[in-house]
Amino acid sequence: MRLVLLGAPGAGKGTQAVFLKERHNLAHISTGDIFRQNLKDNTPLGLEAKKFMDAGQLVPDEIVMKMVGGKLAEFKPGEGFMLDGFPRTVAQAEFLETQTKLDGVIMFKVSDEAIVKRLTSRAVCKECGNVTNIHEHDRCQACGGELYRRDDDNEATIRERLRVYHEQTEALVEFYRARGLLIEIDATGMPEEVFARVVETLEHD
Repeated sequence: MRLVLLGAPGAGKGTQAVFLKERHNLAHISTGDIFRQNLKDNTPLGLEAKKFMDAGQLVPDEIVMKMVGGKLAEFKPGEGFMLDGFPRTVAQAEFLETQTKLDGVIMFKVSDEAIVKRLTSRAVCKECGNVTNIHEHDRCQACGGELYRRDDDNEATIRERLRVYHEQTEALVEFYRARGLLIEIDATGMPEEVFARVVETLEHD
């Protein structure tokens, strides 16, 4: 199974990716991880991308597509994966069609207001990275470590990230809907409830 995961920041894609990986043995391909690996290894593409990142500019589609294409080339026929963070533009989606055949594009839907509430309540453990709700716990529930708030988990930053997300994703949603690949999932509620909806749709349609 080969999937694309779409959803706003805070929609829970990362959590659902963990569930999908365990149930269907799918590799989780994050563009953030691909970028970090290329930068760490000082690859030609990584060095090229760094120029734009250092200048505070978006990395051009051409570089992003080459990085992702290189990663996808590592998979053998029949090996499944989930793409998280790619594609972000229609040009990237068209490129992806030349690289692989998708089985579905899962769109995790949550209202902007619910996301703002979720992210402004988020705290991260300094020890293990576990995420929890700052209003419900004063220590990490996994290891007992100290919790901290991320600098970008403030309302103004979150709303700007949501604005950019909607601007980028609107055309993608129509692109995949027209191809009959779009799977819309209500991502409100507990993670296990959301995953039950994913399973129901993927395995029983």
